[in-house]
Amino acid sequence: MRSIDVAKAALKMAISSREEEDLLKHKYREKGIKAVAVDFGGDFNASIKKILERAAVAAKREGVVEDTHVGEGAIVGVTREALSQIAPRAFGLSVGGKIGIARHSEHLSVAIFFEIGLLNLNDVAIGLAHRSLPTETSKI
Repeated sequence: MRSIDVAKAALKMAISSREEEDLLKHKYREKGIKAVAVDFGGDFNASIKKILERAAVAAKREGVVEDTHVGEGAIVGVTREALSQIAPRAFGLSVGGKIGIARHSEHLSVAIFFEIGLLNLNDVAIGLAHRSLPTETSKI
């Protein structure tokens, strides 16, 4: 399993409907990929902290990362990187969308699907990032 495969899983989770989420999670689990998705919305500037928190809570709850300083730091870092790709387009505007998170072995990916709105003018964007995170068995 390569990092690109894990990134694709995160992206598919981010663009899935609620009905598709459970099917995808089951399909990925059979392949050894832990995956989760969570919704978000609001003013972009005010939502940054909420997006980071939602990603961390969901990833820990579903066992994608461990509930440790290292696990939480990895998920927050990779989510911040994905957000930074969207920030110039979303700054000061309303956003809504979904965070897709996937992990296999040392590969951790986050994809964030955004709808960026101003009045009736909506745009869409995706931020995608990857981190390496040691597995439990390879810890020092």
